[in-house]
Amino acid sequence: MLAHATRPDDPVAASTAGERPSGASPGRPDAALALAFIRHLDVVGVIASTPFVLLAGLPAAGFAIGAGTWIATRFGVGYVERHAWSARDAGVRTALHLAAILGRVWLVALGVLVARFAIGTPDGIAAAVVVLAAYTVELVTKVSLRRSITAGLRRPL
Repeated sequence: MLAHATRPDDPVAASTAGERPSGASPGRPDAALALAFIRHLDVVGVIASTPFVLLAGLPAAGFAIGAGTWIATRFGVGYVERHAWSARDAGVRTALHLAAILGRVWLVALGVLVARFAIGTPDGIAAAVVVLAAYTVELVTKVSLRRSITAGLRRPL
């Protein structure tokens, strides 16, 4: 799969793809902003749910650990993947993508376990629920945007 992909900033792949996200055009920064908002809808949801968790009296420490772990790994993976796309060697690119994916899983699981064993079961459950909800939103967002995002990544046949 990675052998057929190019970097997201590759002008040849972007010009031959022929597809843009709906409403996106080169001269519309509002469309790019809207697409960035949708791509990070999981982070926005986690941040927006914070007041409701605090007002409802739910385990705040577990929520904070889950939310902090999710947001940190979300942006950490983005950072590693940007460096992976700039790598010229396919092996290095693949290793960086794999390290980002597996590292994220381990760090998020570690955050949930810390909340469970350092604070208590309700906090561990709260951390797990935050991570599960954020992952679900991210997955749905990526699947729904997959066609528009990967259109610029494919090489012509």
